[in-house]
Amino acid sequence: MSSTSGRQSSSSSALTRIGALRVPEITAAFWVVKGLSTAMGESSSDYLVTTIDPVIAVALGFLAFVAALVLQLRVGRYIAWTYWLAVVAVGVFGTMAADVMHVALGVPYPVSTAFYAVALAAVFVLWHRTERTLSIHSIDTTRRELFYWAAVAATFAMGTALGDFTAYTLHLGYAASAAVFAVLIVIPAAGYRWLGWNPIFSFWTAYVITRPLGASIADWLGKARDVSGLGLGDGPVVAAIGLLILGLVTYLAVTKTDVQQPLRTAAARPEDPALRR
Repeated sequence: MSSTSGRQSSSSSALTRIGALRVPEITAAFWVVKGLSTAMGESSSDYLVTTIDPVIAVALGFLAFVAALVLQLRVGRYIAWTYWLAVVAVGVFGTMAADVMHVALGVPYPVSTAFYAVALAAVFVLWHRTERTLSIHSIDTTRRELFYWAAVAATFAMGTALGDFTAYTLHLGYAASAAVFAVLIVIPAAGYRWLGWNPIFSFWTAYVITRPLGASIADWLGKARDVSGLGLGDGPVVAAIGLLILGLVTYLAVTKTDVQQPLRTAAARPEDPALRR
C-alpha cells in the first residue's frame, strides 16, 4: 500500500499546487514507524501505570496527547518530528483509554472493541459527509486534519481492545495473537496490490490492524513468561523501540523522502472524485 501517485502520473499536467499537506506519504518507512509506534504506545502505557499511580499516569498521558496534537496542528504542514510525536502520544493515551474502559469500568473486551469500532465508523461517516473524501492525499486544512487525528485515536483505542480480546478473551496469548494479525494485515495489502481494492479502504484497514499487531508483539516481548510473554520487561522494550523510532524519524526528517507533494486537480472541488485518491 505505497503511494498511488505513480498511477496518476499521466494526469500530472492537470494538477496545481495547493497548501501544504499535513501527513506523510505512505512508504515502507511509514508502515515500519507506524508499527513501532503502536508497540511503543502499548509498552509505554503499561510501564507508566505500573510504575506510578495509574490516575497520574493517565493524566500525564492525556496532557502529552493534547500537547503533541496542538503542536502538530500549529505547524500546518508535515514535519516528521511533530507528526510522529503526535502518533506516539496518541498511541500511549489511546492504550490508556481502552484499558480504563476495561479495568476501571469493567467493560468486557468484546463490548469495548465494538464500542470503539462504532466510534471509528462514526468518525469516517462524518468525515466523508463533510469533506467527501477520506484520502490522506487531501489533508491540507485544519478541519481535515482534525478528522484524521480523530480517526487515528479511534484506531488506537479499538486496536488495543481488539488485541486484548484475542489474547485474553479468546485465550490465544500474545504470540498467537501477533501471528493472527500478521496474517490479517496481508489481506488489504494483497487486495490493493493484486486485486484492485480501493486504496483508501485498503489503507485504513491495514492502519487499524497495525495497532493490535504491534501491541501483541510488544506484550509478547515485555510481559512475564507465566502470561505467555518473553519476560524482557516493559521498560527495556520501551527503551529499545524508542531508539528505533528515534533513528527512523531522524532519517525521515533529514531525507524528507516521505513529504507529500501538495498537488490537486486544478478545477477540482472538495466533492470531486478526483480528490478520492
